[in-house]
Formats: sequence, structure tokens, C-alpha cells
Amino acid sequence: MTIFLTLVAAVSYAADIVCVGKATQVVNGKDTTFVFRDEIHLRSMRGAVNWYKADGSLYASGTTDIYPDDGVFRVNGHRIIAMRYEEADSVSFRPELSCTGTTLHIEGDSAYRTRTHTYSLSYNTLAWNGQEWADSLIIDSAKNTNALFLQPLYDSTTVSICIDSAVRAALDMPPACVDLIIPIDSIKAVKMQLTSLATTRGKEGEKSNERNRPTSQELITGSEYSGPLEVAFYSNPTPAAMYYSWAIYKGAERIVVRSDRDIRYTFSVPGSYRVICKVNNPICASDSMEMTVAVSESYLAVPNVFTPNGDGKNDEFRVAYRSLKEFHCWVYNRWGKLVYEWDDPAKGWDGTINGRPAAEGAYFYVIRALGTDAAKDAQYTMKAVYNKKKLNADESVIGVYQMSGDINLLRGKRN
Repeated sequence: MTIFLTLVAAVSYAADIVCVGKATQVVNGKDTTFVFRDEIHLRSMRGAVNWYKADGSLYASGTTDIYPDDGVFRVNGHRIIAMRYEEADSVSFRPELSCTGTTLHIEGDSAYRTRTHTYSLSYNTLAWNGQEWADSLIIDSAKNTNALFLQPLYDSTTVSICIDSAVRAALDMPPACVDLIIPIDSIKAVKMQLTSLATTRGKEGEKSNERNRPTSQELITGSEYSGPLEVAFYSNPTPAAMYYSWAIYKGAERIVVRSDRDIRYTFSVPGSYRVICKVNNPICASDSMEMTVAVSESYLAVPNVFTPNGDGKNDEFRVAYRSLKEFHCWVYNRWGKLVYEWDDPAKGWDGTINGRPAAEGAYFYVIRALGTDAAKDAQYTMKAVYNKKKLNADESVIGVYQMSGDINLLRGKRN
């Protein structure tokens, strides 16, 4: 039976020469490659032509068909590559392990003469899925090579290798595949994925008045948050990691060195920090990642009105703040009686007194607070008691807040 395998894109010249018998055809520019299962038989569809060898010498003059051995020929300015597909008696793959990847050296009989010899391979390695390391299927291919290269392996795995799958299918030949078990003993690659977790307290709504809260961090339910930014850092290593090295820098100064798998650190001084983690084992070099943590200067601002009417908007008297390590607010009525006080800047006064709605009107607040950027020996200069004279912090004293003023309670109508 005669099989004509041609590509539509190459009709202008590839149709001049066709294969006769079981063969597959690949067109690449002006080159056409024919791979035959048995006898090589080429035919000119334009009648008798001259066939030339690759070196320019005449192979056959004025013929329609030729039955050559493997070779390269030229007809009408186009190169024709013809070859028989011959299987090797034996082929083996010798793994060479390394920390950065595994090499499979191809060994065995060199009788493969396809010249377009291809390998397809698949195997599992590990990939970070956003939460953990999980198996990830790698599918790859290689052509005309003496070795196959795998991504780093973190544990023993099986590599499935198939040889010339497309060619063999076109020639009605069964697949030639092998499953190669690669035992990973002493040489296991290491990798890590640095993640962090900001420590906070309370429900998200209770923290909505804090400025510049890290929105990309998860929250640890029930943990303490008092102003300084407390962060847990996780190395998330692959199984073969054995040693850990952490360093935290503020500018050029290294302020923390630790060797735990995971660490926790409280950033209490404003500034920019670099957090670097490295993991390794006795054989494989370390993998490292870096994260930047920015701790803002403290900030405190107080509104002059709130509307506790249950519409979900401005229902509490709350301050806007950033990076406070100490806070206390007292609220007094017009006669100087203390009606409410609290010491968590994330919370506020809901406009009730002993469970009952307070009367509309003006109330007086007194606030004392310290920012994380305040000096260690910073002191307040005012008394934390009702005083009709409004008190404002000395702006020249960084991080010390002592403030007083009117807060107007207006219930209005609920939308």
C-alpha cells in the first residue's frame, strides 16, 4: 500500500517528492524528512528528475523513483532527508543526581538512526500550591540528545520515558516506553516558601479604624495586639531540609539571628526591615527567600462627631490610629461625670451609658497614648482627669499623645 503523508502548508514544494510505503514525513522550511519503517522508496511527482547527494554530486539521473540507503538528497533546490527507523537492541538511562536537577544519561546500542530522535517524559516533583508543597506532574520532551534533564527532585520518583512516540504511531509501531524508578537517598534537593502571619486581636470590624493594617496577612484569632506589629514567619521547607538560618536587618544592622524552623518577632520601632531565611541539608546548598516588613510611624486622630443610630456607619466614637503601644480614653458628660472609658484603640464608645442610649449633645474626651516610636523614657505631661481646658500633645515630642476635646453625639435618622 502506498502512503502519502504531506503537510498542507508545504504543498508548493513538498508535493514534488513523496514517500512510497510506510513512512512519515516532516516538512521544515525547504527540508523534508522521510522516516521509513522498511525499504526507502522516494518518488518524483513531476516525472523524471535528477537526484543529487548532499555534497552536490549526482546520485541518479532522469529517474522518477529511487531506492537509496539512508541519506540526504537535493531535488529542484529542496533538501530531502531519507532514513529507516531502526530500533536499538537495548537502551538504558543512567541517572546522575544533583541538588539542582537530575540528569538521565542515555546509554545503549547506537543503532537508532532517525536523526529526529525524540523523547517524551513525565514525572512528579513538588510545587508550592499557595498553602503547601504538593505533587506536581512535569511533562517534558527532548530531541537529538544524549541526556535528559529533570527538575530538582525532593524524594524518590518514577519517570516515564517514551521514545519516538509520534514517529512510531505514524509507522503503526507499538509504543516504546519505560518506567524508570529513581531512588533519591542522600541527594535530596531543598526548597522553601517564606510566608508570614500578622498577629491581631478581635473581629475585622473592630480593627477598621487602624490605619495601614497589612491586608495581605491572615489573622490569628484570639491573639494579643497592642500596637507593635507582631509577625510569625514560616519557612515551609520541602522534606529534606534540616538546617535553618534566619536574619532580620534594620537598614544595614542585623538585629536578629535564629536557627529555628519558624520564628516570631515583634517590630516595635518604625522603619523598614528585611527578613531573610535560608534552608539546607548536609549535601544540598541552601535555598533562600527574603521579605520586607515596613513598620509605620505612630498616628492618632480624633473625630468630632459620631452617630449611633444603628445604620452601620459611624455608630461608635473611635479614634483613627497607627502603631500605638499604649492607649486610654475617658469620656465625660457636661457636668464632668465619667460615662465611659476604654484602653483598646481598635474599639470605641457605642453611645450608651449603663446599657441605655446616652442623650444627644456634646461630651468631653481625654486621651493619653504612646506610639511605638516614642522614646523609652517618654512621659505624659498632663493629668488623666476631666479638664475643660483642651489639651493637645506637644508635636515636638514624637509618639506621645495627650489630647482632649468635644465629641458630639448625634443620633439622626437611620437610612
